[in-house]
Amino acid sequence: MTRRDLMPLDSSIKRSGGILIVTTDTIPGYQIVRVLGLVRGNTVRTRNVGVDFLAGLRTLIGGEVEGYTAMLSQSREQALDRLRAECLAVGGNAVVGMRMTTSAVMQGAAEILAYGTAVVIEIG
Repeated sequence: MTRRDLMPLDSSIKRSGGILIVTTDTIPGYQIVRVLGLVRGNTVRTRNVGVDFLAGLRTLIGGEVEGYTAMLSQSREQALDRLRAECLAVGGNAVVGMRMTTSAVMQGAAEILAYGTAVVIEIG
């Protein structure tokens, strides 16, 4: 089995750092040849005073709070990047059963956690 056999060749996988991440337990077209265990990536973010001020104004007129949207998007990407890095560190090339969750750590701070099962896949 060569490295080429193990790594998917899909361009979207290449853009995601070579790690296929799915929320399903199986991956059509691929065979799971080894289960490596739980991997996770998380980040904790605090609110920004400037964004809080604008959010307060936004509550008066309604609409999206773009500052929070951007902050949460960046936080999700950071958690996923850390998940990918942990998967690579244990020798995996995919994560199955990926989930994301969030929780309040303290007032004004939230954790975003991405977790799943690291596996080695081959094109099946």
